Amino acid sequence: MLETDVLIIGSGLAAFSAAYELCRHNRVVMVTKGKLDRNNSVLAQGGVAAAIGSSDHWSEHLYDTLVAGNKHCNEQAVRTLVEEGAAVVNELIHKGMKFDKNPDGTLHFGKEGAHRTNRILHAGGDATGQALFAFLKKAVLPYITVIENEMIQHLITVDGTCRGAIGQGENNKITIYHARQTVIATGGIGALYKHTSNQPLATGDGLALAYRAGAKLADLEFVQFHPTLLYQKEAKGLVSEAVRGEGGVLVNEWNERIMEGVHPFKDLAPRDVVARTIFNEMKKGRSVFLDIEKVAHFQQKFPTITALCRKYKIQLDKKRIPVTPGAHFLMGGIEVDGYGQTSVEGLYAVGEVSFTGVHGANRLASNSLLECLVFGKRTGRHILHKARTISRYPPVRYVYKGMPKILPATKQIQHKMMDCVGIIRHENELATIVHEFTNHLDGIPLDQEVIYSREAATICNMLTAGLLIAESSLARKESRGGHYRSDFPHEKQEWEHKRIIKQSAISTKQSLIL
Repeated sequence: MLETDVLIIGSGLAAFSAAYELCRHNRVVMVTKGKLDRNNSVLAQGGVAAAIGSSDHWSEHLYDTLVAGNKHCNEQAVRTLVEEGAAVVNELIHKGMKFDKNPDGTLHFGKEGAHRTNRILHAGGDATGQALFAFLKKAVLPYITVIENEMIQHLITVDGTCRGAIGQGENNKITIYHARQTVIATGGIGALYKHTSNQPLATGDGLALAYRAGAKLADLEFVQFHPTLLYQKEAKGLVSEAVRGEGGVLVNEWNERIMEGVHPFKDLAPRDVVARTIFNEMKKGRSVFLDIEKVAHFQQKFPTITALCRKYKIQLDKKRIPVTPGAHFLMGGIEVDGYGQTSVEGLYAVGEVSFTGVHGANRLASNSLLECLVFGKRTGRHILHKARTISRYPPVRYVYKGMPKILPATKQIQHKMMDCVGIIRHENELATIVHEFTNHLDGIPLDQEVIYSREAATICNMLTAGLLIAESSLARKESRGGHYRSDFPHEKQEWEHKRIIKQSAISTKQSLIL
């Protein structure tokens, strides 16, 4: 048993942003499924968007975010993101965070898809996420307890209040974590799909944990597929949108520019538009490449992508990088207020696993790291000033059952999700996967008293998260942003700002459209 003031589940930028506010005043335990730096934050190449340039303003950033979100954003949450985001980034710079600069010493602002102006800050060229993570990690680590290779299997809830979690470490060792406040910061769901830019550990665990605990989840149908992942029979890693911001263009095997005439922003159109265009080209049997002929000093500007290309023997002197779309970011998640509080008392969520409403139906490029910084900070400060005393913790009982029954392999789930709940969806495929995943989960006790092997628990989480995404996709009978239905290919006014809420009680589950 381990008792703490705050338990943080996950170890990405949002986790450390919250921990930064808490760690000098509270006992903080951070539990992560793998190694500390095996998170999606360190893979973030593009940068962090912030309206801090002399010719920019947070209201312009607000406008671009709302437009990209396809009339589905929470406007107040977006205003919080962009207004406080500028202040947070300036504060980081003041504290010593180094962003890339121009030869004259001024900050360099890059441009990415759907931004009307240059406002993207980079660090180390295409290593912004890693640099921000390292900066906060260095400041926080001396003050917290970190437990690696520990999978949280259940949240402990008593009378609708979260009191901590049950974790399983190496050699199946079980640890009970008693906590006054619990923060889920487990990241996204990319590893539910065959092609993804995410870490392999991003299997939707946080969504499944919160769902089983009775928390509300929202907007799960909105999955963003990044247009350009390095492609060598399968996705090998991210090729940042910043490459297109520096002059890269998408071409097919006949050197035809595939974004011509598709969207006014051409190669810098919103990600859902670009991803579908590439997907349709590939369905016709054509290969798609990112032509970098006009990107000056490519290897100096993009050292991470250069190293990735060299690893997979892509000859950069030919100026063409083979690409494919892949699962990148979940716009929905665990529903929270402006301070990370979920619908379950004592339970918070930050980062990609949370649903703040800032991304709407389609996330604007480089707003994800900003969300981690802004809402991680807000959540940490809120917890810090919210006193909560617990006189005693209840006893926790559990039984270990190993593998509950024959379950599908991880790769089977990933292929099924890519085929049925991918870039282009249809009622027939969605209904099929809902039926199949429901059958797989049928009869498996998933309450907090039953512990399975880590492999089985991961598969159950993948099935649970995948089922919730598919059910939400089936319910939204329109196309909007990252959710595209070939049987309902247009946006519908009656669906504007309507949210599909998923919630499970002890013995029932419900799906609401609000």
